[in-house]
Amino acid sequence: MATRIVVSGLSKSFVMHLQGGVQLPVVQGVDFSVDAGECVVLGGPSGAGKSSILKMVYGNYGADGGQILVRDGDRLVDVASADPRRIVRLRQSTIGYVSQFLRVVPRVSALDVVAEPLVSRGVDRALARSRAREILSRLNVPERLFALPPATFSGGEQQRVNVARGFVTDHPILLLDEPTASLDAANRAVVVDLIREKKRQGVAMLGIFHDEEVRSAVADRIVDVMSFRAAA
Repeated sequence: MATRIVVSGLSKSFVMHLQGGVQLPVVQGVDFSVDAGECVVLGGPSGAGKSSILKMVYGNYGADGGQILVRDGDRLVDVASADPRRIVRLRQSTIGYVSQFLRVVPRVSALDVVAEPLVSRGVDRALARSRAREILSRLNVPERLFALPPATFSGGEQQRVNVARGFVTDHPILLLDEPTASLDAANRAVVVDLIREKKRQGVAMLGIFHDEEVRSAVADRIVDVMSFRAAA
């Protein structure tokens, strides 16, 4: 089975500029891999560094050391050392992301928010909107909301739009940061089904799930982030 992500020797610390430049170590020596069709979960308590690792893999956080090798077609790209333009291209072609919070342009409809990642990858707008309708309906977003901006929605509705936007594309790698946060049991079950479908399609997923029931339903392996906790 093809390996999509290889993280090796990864380390991260933050500089507290408002506290005299004190350096706060987060993780060090992080090592794991994610294969195609596998969902690997980052485990550990709050503050262990799970989100920092996920954001380094996506390129939002810089790494202090180590490698984050991501397979992009027939090439391996080291996200830890790639320049910003390369990371942008990698996100367009290879890495999708579902965050805990929906950040979108105001006044853009929910339908277009979900369709936009497809349009940006060259999918015809009409087809992109059709796929967006399908996944929004599957996530029980009422059709009357499709034409409205998500900023007017409840927290749970916004999260369902967020999930739809992340799952609507066919990126070979998908990063999941608490995708079931704010969701009720019925919609958590839909997300579990979506993850299982992505696994069958060969998508490599790396995620954070505080919901134990969801985590046990989707995880092929759990990486204990506490084993990489940096000493203060």
